[in-house]
Amino acid sequence: MKTICLYFQLHQPFRFRRYRFFDIGNDSYYYDDYANETILRKVADDCYLPANKVLLEAIKKHQGKFKVAFSLSGIALEQFELYAPEVIDSFKKLAQTGCVEFLSETYSHSLSALKDNDLFEQQVRKHDELIQKHFEQSPKVFRNTELIYSDEIGAKVHDMGFKGMLTEGAKHVLGWKSSNFIYTNAIHPRLKILLRNYKLSDDISFRFSNSSWSEYPLTATKFANWIKATDANEDIINLFMDYETFGEHQKMDTGIFNFLSDMPNKILAAGDIQFKTPSETIKLLQPISPVHVPHPISWADEERDLSAWLGNELQQEAFDKLYALKDRVAQCSDPDIQKDWEYLQISDHFYYMCTKFFSDGEVHKYFNPYDSPYEAFINYMNVLADFTLRLNRFVPESEQEQEIALLRKKLNEKDLKIKLLETAVKKSTSKKKTSTGNKKVKPKKEEQKK
Repeated sequence: MKTICLYFQLHQPFRFRRYRFFDIGNDSYYYDDYANETILRKVADDCYLPANKVLLEAIKKHQGKFKVAFSLSGIALEQFELYAPEVIDSFKKLAQTGCVEFLSETYSHSLSALKDNDLFEQQVRKHDELIQKHFEQSPKVFRNTELIYSDEIGAKVHDMGFKGMLTEGAKHVLGWKSSNFIYTNAIHPRLKILLRNYKLSDDISFRFSNSSWSEYPLTATKFANWIKATDANEDIINLFMDYETFGEHQKMDTGIFNFLSDMPNKILAAGDIQFKTPSETIKLLQPISPVHVPHPISWADEERDLSAWLGNELQQEAFDKLYALKDRVAQCSDPDIQKDWEYLQISDHFYYMCTKFFSDGEVHKYFNPYDSPYEAFINYMNVLADFTLRLNRFVPESEQEQEIALLRKKLNEKDLKIKLLETAVKKSTSKKKTSTGNKKVKPKKEEQKK
């Protein structure tokens, strides 16, 4: 029996406001609250809420035979709590069916796996605590930001206790091999690897409403027939895609929700195809061999590499300068510094700096708040400069900064003492006035004789 593993990624970043050079050192609030709330509400109403409703109905209809998996970034969950708490409620209803699995990932949807093991693990643990809090699940399968994977990253994930990991079925990695089998990590064979079938996934994600596509229109019946037609010896078809495919990338009037509703019906009607979650899949099926990925891959763009985030000098400079601060941030307990540090790591900031304007240009413009990658870079570096100034106050880097911080600390202590003394003087003066006002004046002796 062939298995389908259906997985959706869900993430929305905290976008920065236009942060000018003259804001550095003067204003340390970086976020465009209006844009963040407006976009989140739009996507919630167009995609998350109606798609969750369709999935819930399909799960109930098929009585446990239809199953899906989600990866929700911690940043997305924070925005739901702020702007659309009903989205969390709708996911809780899905979790209660027992047919939905929530995967692990980095809290900030970050690129920390490429830079620092401790920071990477810290973000993963924080994310998983949030999943446990909201959905009472402890993730067993890992999905890194944008499916970024390499042999070394897989080894880290294994050491953290995960049983499986998702990534892209990149053609330059697989060669003649098929993505429709389970593989293992090349370093730790106990970590099972699920590879995305990019053709069938992208047929839904990118080609569904393309009227010039030779297979247009894509119906649930046609899609089910394609799955049935795959090699009978192949074990699994991994359909991985952005959740925003439904209602946002592919608008409601394209019929995408009808497709999502009807697809389980047509596939399950075949009788020899089943839906399983990633955890169920890695327990059910045996791997056929290791998959060797010496250099990181992702599911982004035609290259399926890191060039969407680190492909030019702007991105690399911003990335290196950000993570150069990691040791000092670790020494700082200020909650505002820690929160801004998480938001600065969101991978979308580097994605906005991408200079690929050809085959994947339109994808990079989606929900991009900047007119150019250069503007994105300048804005980010201005924010990072102010953040560094604030960090210097808590954890000075040079001897000069340490002296300045010490003097600032002494000045703050003196200011506090002065305020306390001023408060004490005011209280003392107030008591004297009150005491004098209540005292009775005795008449003079001469007046008493009269």
